[in-house]
Amino acid sequence: MEIIRKTLAITLIGVFSQASMAQNQEVTEALQEIASIVISINHFPSDENKTVLERISGNNNLPQGVRLIASSVSDIQHSPNEQGKQVMSQIQAAAGAPDAIKSLAAIIASFNHTASDEEKASLAQLFQLP
Repeated sequence: MEIIRKTLAITLIGVFSQASMAQNQEVTEALQEIASIVISINHFPSDENKTVLERISGNNNLPQGVRLIASSVSDIQHSPNEQGKQVMSQIQAAAGAPDAIKSLAAIIASFNHTASDEEKASLAQLFQLP
């Protein structure tokens, strides 16, 4: 487990460039899909949600951090597993991660059956969701 944590820490350094995040529509859309799914989850992602999350996590054109977030959300069963929590913690600590992504990671890390109304509103605002 320690090796995974060290690897994640190294991997996450620089995976989020604010300039590239702001300019890349594909990244923006992926993050909006993830945030929308987190808002909708009740205990665990639906099969349809998992299909979307697997597409995102398997898209090598997206930054590693975005793919890790999608994978962690896909694995939620009432709450994130230990590896998902560690990934979200690393993302929150990553100096290059934008604040919106750090907020998304914090919400995922603390997810317990469903996101709170406040967390849902926050995600909708941060990721410009309807």
